Amino acid sequence: MTASSSRTAPPSTPTAATPDLVIRPLAGPEELDLFLRLTYSLDHELADDLATGRRVPEWMWVALDGDRLLGRIAWWTNKAGAEPLALDFFDLAPELTEEERADIGLRLLETAAASVVPAGTQRPEFGRFMPADWREVPETRSVLESLFDVLERSGARPLVERLRLEWRPGTPVPEPTGRLEFRPVRDREDLVALMTPVMEGTLDAHGQADMASGLSAREAAELHYDEEFEHYTSPREWWQVAQLPGTGEPVGFVVPARNNYHHTIAYIGVLPAHRGHGYIDDILAEGTRILAATDVPRIRAATDLGNVPMAASFGRTGYVTFERAINYVWDAPGASVS
Repeated sequence: MTASSSRTAPPSTPTAATPDLVIRPLAGPEELDLFLRLTYSLDHELADDLATGRRVPEWMWVALDGDRLLGRIAWWTNKAGAEPLALDFFDLAPELTEEERADIGLRLLETAAASVVPAGTQRPEFGRFMPADWREVPETRSVLESLFDVLERSGARPLVERLRLEWRPGTPVPEPTGRLEFRPVRDREDLVALMTPVMEGTLDAHGQADMASGLSAREAAELHYDEEFEHYTSPREWWQVAQLPGTGEPVGFVVPARNNYHHTIAYIGVLPAHRGHGYIDDILAEGTRILAATDVPRIRAATDLGNVPMAASFGRTGYVTFERAINYVWDAPGASVS
């Protein structure tokens, strides 16, 4: 489905519990200020997303009681005209009771999804950025767990919680050890051929989910490349293959890049035959040096909470955890609502 082919659904029908509740999409970009009456860490990206077509008003929905904004939800894509790829905004007014969050949240989600997501297709993954200490702050935890409960009642399940990491200018980058040499990735096949064995036995929940869906390791690598790496406009010569000096045997790779918003370590891996030697530190340091040399304001990265070796490597390379993220997925089209 493209932005222009979104089906238009009428506003949801009010109920006895909230007789004045109206659920509808934004009428146009001019209603962005209405959407911004609730807050989230990605609010500053919305205007540019609308201008570039990564969002369209038909994918941005609000729940209103008169002029009072009680909830909002929105989908995102990576380029104008593409299908919605992620559900990344879902907020409810903090003053709502737990019962009101459950009711309004589910009605908002189901009404909007019925219009944005084509019937019979799997819903895009939900992603949410959260404070690193979200479980320790009662108010934050209550609001987030209300959202998670709504998602689960709609048929979604938690996939993974992730660490969001950041390298900041002035942070020392480890010097090259000389244990590895680096060369630029030659082309798509060069990188996909290295990604394929890395996918086997991966600790990454998204990679595991791809293969659990029936994809081979090769197919999962191709999907990752085509859905993400193919769209980067930053220099491809930043992408590096790590190899043993003298023999040129590949050890791993790193993909430093700039996405639509930040410079990032988009992907990093060590081939199974070379794991256990600490090469991940050398490879991550090389990717970080490449981006740091361009005077970037920051470098972003993420890894699964359960991927302890990767998280430890980021820490040794000077990255700090500044947020967490959580992902929910719908395993089947038309999941029933409980």
